[in-house]
Amino acid sequence: MKRLVIIISGRGSNMRALFEANLPAQIVAVISNNADATGLDFAQERAVATHVVNHREFPDRQAFDQALADRVDSYKPDVIVLAGFMRILTETFVSRFSGKVLNIHPSLLPAFSGLDTHQRALDEGVRLHGCTVHFVTTTLDHGPIIVQAAVPVLPDDDAQRLAARVLDQEHRIYPMAVRWLLEDKITLSDGRVQINGPRHFPDPIISPDNVD
Repeated sequence: MKRLVIIISGRGSNMRALFEANLPAQIVAVISNNADATGLDFAQERAVATHVVNHREFPDRQAFDQALADRVDSYKPDVIVLAGFMRILTETFVSRFSGKVLNIHPSLLPAFSGLDTHQRALDEGVRLHGCTVHFVTTTLDHGPIIVQAAVPVLPDDDAQRLAARVLDQEHRIYPMAVRWLLEDKITLSDGRVQINGPRHFPDPIISPDNVD
């Protein structure tokens, strides 16, 4: 069975979705840069190994990434999943695990990379917002896209309401993308992702959709 390592910084709600997805893999470890991350408690309750690699204990990002990579590598993972990991990884880490590291970002990339995505979407007046699962590269939030989910931006939305609706979609598509990678259904070539096998193409989302 393939081996999965999850890296978190906080509550790990996407991590929980992965635990509940019955993936064809063994989750062998959950690692955090934050000793107070409540997601660690969740993993421990399920008898999964947990570790803290505190970035504050290292002189620079390179040293932290090296230590984090060493800890991850000790579990010989087939797939590494960032689930609310709030650190920017350097080439030290990314190049060591090229093609194995996935992240989910709360926007329809390449729009709104970085932080505060929901408020920025509202400020720009976009009609659709959403989330993106992508491979991690050395360019922040710009790795090859695997899958996206969109939600309409409603007239009475604030950042919190919009974030909650997007998070529901994150919990749906992240396990899907991780499963595809575990089942070798993803081909990565020239920076583009191809999903192998049958796919369902839903009707397009149009927003607003109720204007006469």
